[in-house]
Amino acid sequence: MSPFEHGEVFVLDDGGEVDLDLGNYERFIDVTLTRDNNITTGKIYQSVIEKERKGDYLGKTVQVVPHVTDEIKQWIQSVSSVPVDGQTRPADVCVIELGGTVGDIESMPFIEALRQLSFSLGKENFCLIHVSLVPVLGVVGEQKTKPTQHSVRELRALGLTPDLLACRSAQPLIGSVKEKLSQFCHVPVENILNIHDVPNLWHVPLILRNQKAHEAIIKQLNLAGSAGPPELRDWTEMAESYDNLKNSVKIALVGKYTNLTDSYLSVVKALLHASVACSLKPSIQWIAASDLEDATAINAPDAHAKAWETLKGSACILIPGGFGDRGISGMILAAKYARENKVPYLGICLGMQISVIEISRHVLGLEDADSEEFNKDVPNRVVMYMPEVSKTHMGNTMRLGCRRTFFRKPDCLTSKLYGSPPHVDERHRHRYEVNPYFVPMLENAGLHFVGCDESGNRMEIVELQDHPFYLGVQFHPEFKSRPRRPSPPFTGLIMAATKQLGAISNHSNGYIGASE
Repeated sequence: MSPFEHGEVFVLDDGGEVDLDLGNYERFIDVTLTRDNNITTGKIYQSVIEKERKGDYLGKTVQVVPHVTDEIKQWIQSVSSVPVDGQTRPADVCVIELGGTVGDIESMPFIEALRQLSFSLGKENFCLIHVSLVPVLGVVGEQKTKPTQHSVRELRALGLTPDLLACRSAQPLIGSVKEKLSQFCHVPVENILNIHDVPNLWHVPLILRNQKAHEAIIKQLNLAGSAGPPELRDWTEMAESYDNLKNSVKIALVGKYTNLTDSYLSVVKALLHASVACSLKPSIQWIAASDLEDATAINAPDAHAKAWETLKGSACILIPGGFGDRGISGMILAAKYARENKVPYLGICLGMQISVIEISRHVLGLEDADSEEFNKDVPNRVVMYMPEVSKTHMGNTMRLGCRRTFFRKPDCLTSKLYGSPPHVDERHRHRYEVNPYFVPMLENAGLHFVGCDESGNRMEIVELQDHPFYLGVQFHPEFKSRPRRPSPPFTGLIMAATKQLGAISNHSNGYIGASE
């Protein structure tokens, strides 16, 4: 999936590569989802075709209705019975997000499947919430209901009638607008929810609670006997405390896909979680890696000067993951600057490999040191291809999902950040690894590989000796960061950037920053 088209590819524990929306679900409701929670048209059609090939349809003509719609219904009902919250029993309510716009040809089989599902389950087991935009047009600032009226009419024509309306708007809806929507959309006024713009995203559950959204849903699903009021005291404190934060920390994010910031959504959220844990607001300084390169100084000197000014004006530097050779020279220059000037540095996946290449070139003197991903012909391939399955097939060759990393040096900084456990479980998404042949040389140069996999061949964590904070991890810790449980590597970066890292010696049990 192209980051420029889809944004971030979110990775689940089981190795599923899914849409970034599933990351939002995991962060907000603190669950661990599976690849089956991501239902796509491709998966549905592939399953139907495989069944047809096996003869499951007994030679009948395979059609969208009933075969594709039946497959969608079966998938939903099967997945809804799988626990995702760490408990042993299925959840009481399964949330299904049907993306896209009403009327899109891509969503038609799914809409029909949900129509059939609502009929077979009965109204007391099915609650349809329709999300719609209420724009403001013209200088008079009138809130227009026509887009919502038309989308509801289109939905009703397809056999689905909304039980609740969730209306997005810049400002709170005025009473007459709600009444108009109720009249024309056949939805009770009390079931018209308004999700207006808020100071930060954490306020959204609170405004839904204040509008008694939970009561409307409980009433629709007949759950009054088993559902209590929302427990949002801790969440409320978190949302309100963020609004009251005064100080910020500048974080230089040097990446390849900075034109679409959703490409790094989980990284941004992890920085937010870590910063708030340190009583700070994150101020992310977006830097296109290619703007730091020497070639840009000739072709676009203003962009080059601005990129370097931004980098040097930041309290810390982060290089996230990515694929391909574009911008690599700029990342190496950023890592070199962080190393030489003692600026706190965090390299994630590709960012860790960049630090290995940079030190190999400028400390070990291996001028041609490179990754096999970028140059297969150089003798000093300090980063090499270590496939999980096949060396030739493009698909299914990445190291994906939650894998265990063992600490080789229990007293290392990273171990302390995690609370000094013997190992950690983090999610991976990469093809290339540090070449084990060069590890002894790099360690002699001061780059210590403090974490590895169970085989001891895959290097997972590096720390630079005699540096306030220079950390590289082969995994992606951002995928497991939560609002009240920030990722330790990110928390360490923010603490180092604000001279708080000395307090780490006081934390030996559990994650740093979760309760400060």
